[in-house]
Amino acid sequence: MQESRVVSVERLDFRFEPRRWDYADAHRAAMDTHFTTRQRANPALWNGRVLVAHRHEVTDGVCRGAFLETDFASFMAWRDWGWPEAATLDCFGSAALQASDGAYLLGVMGPHTANAGRIYFPCGTPDLDDVVDGRVDLERSALRELHEETGLAVEDMRVEPGCLVVFWRSLVMHAKLLRAGEPAEALRVRILRHLATQRQPELSDIRIVRGPDDLDANMPPFIRVFFDHIWGR
Repeated sequence: MQESRVVSVERLDFRFEPRRWDYADAHRAAMDTHFTTRQRANPALWNGRVLVAHRHEVTDGVCRGAFLETDFASFMAWRDWGWPEAATLDCFGSAALQASDGAYLLGVMGPHTANAGRIYFPCGTPDLDDVVDGRVDLERSALRELHEETGLAVEDMRVEPGCLVVFWRSLVMHAKLLRAGEPAEALRVRILRHLATQRQPELSDIRIVRGPDDLDANMPPFIRVFFDHIWGR
C-alpha cells in the first residue's frame, strides 16, 4: 500500500492496457453477493464498467500508469473491503475548486449514490468514456464531473497547470486545481440553483472549507491529507 503523502506533478500520462484482474476473478462469487446486498439496500446502484489502475508511478514530475477495465460490482466490493492487496489502485481525477476568497467547495453525495453522505471534491471512478486514443484522461474526467455535478463551466475558471497527487492507502486522487472568479458563498448559491433543476442530482449539498474548523467527519481521509498539505500542517 502507498503511504499517505502528496506529490505535485507537471502532467499525467496514463494508458488503457486491459488485462484480467486476477483478484476479481478469484473473488467473483463473494463480490457478486456483496453487490446484490448493497443494491438491495440502494436500488439506484448500477453495475457499469469502470477502470482501476494496475500500474502507477511518479518520475521526473510525471505521473504514469495503466488502467484495466472491470465491473463496478468488483470495484465496490474491493473498495468496501478496504482495498486488500490486489496489484491495483483506486485512481481517479478530482476538481479541487477554490473560490476567489480562498475557500474550497466540496460536494455532499446524494442519498441514492454509492457514497451517500460523504463529502469531497467533484470526482468519479474513471470509465471507458475517459479513454481517448488509448490514453486514460483523468483531467478530462475531473472537469466533466465538475460540470455534471455542479453545472459550473471550466471555461469560466483558471485551470492551474499540473496536479496534486494524493496517496492514501491504495487510493490515489489526482486533484486538478481550479480558481473561480467568484467568492465561495456566491458559487454555492449558483450550484444549489443548478441542483434544484435536476430530478436526481448527484449532490445533495455544497460545503465550504476555509480552514481546519470546517473539516467534517464525513470527509474521507484522503481529503484531510489534501488539506493538511495545502495548509502546511
